[in-house]
Amino acid sequence: MKTAIAVLAVSTLALSVPAFAQDRGEQSHQQSRQQPHFTPSRPPAHGPAPVHNAPPARNSAPPAPQHFADKPGHPEAPHVDGKRWVGHDMGPNDARFHLDHPWEHGHFTGGFGPGHVWHLAGGGPSRFWFNGFYFSVADPDLAFVNGWIWTSDPIVLYEDPDHPGYYLAYNERTGTYVHVMYLGA
Repeated sequence: MKTAIAVLAVSTLALSVPAFAQDRGEQSHQQSRQQPHFTPSRPPAHGPAPVHNAPPARNSAPPAPQHFADKPGHPEAPHVDGKRWVGHDMGPNDARFHLDHPWEHGHFTGGFGPGHVWHLAGGGPSRFWFNGFYFSVADPDLAFVNGWIWTSDPIVLYEDPDHPGYYLAYNERTGTYVHVMYLGA
């Protein structure tokens, strides 16, 4: 009797798993038809070019919240779409990324670009690290790292040509990037 119940239970479970998987697959297929999915590109070969036609600096009011979803299904965070650094267009006039003392903790010398993929090893936006190097996310970019996994995400660093004292940290998993400050080793 126990054997018959066990066989019946296993058979029921075996028959229900494909039906569940088919239902999940159909839901996933419907969602993908409704909203295109952003697939992160491989790390760019180089960082963004300097911005030469930047809008003039605003002295009074802080900039309005920015939205970087350049196409349906793309992230609301700054991201790389192919070779284009979406959201890196304000240039050196962007007061949000002005530092009175750039490079106050020295320069990062661990390597830049896709040949140097680092894995986050702990911390959070205000202080994170990998391989003994410490960084912090720039305050204006804090909202863009909510989905980052601080204990494992693969990060590629690039020099920021427009904002002295900052680097750009590209997250390979999400395809997004933020401005980061080097805090030392």
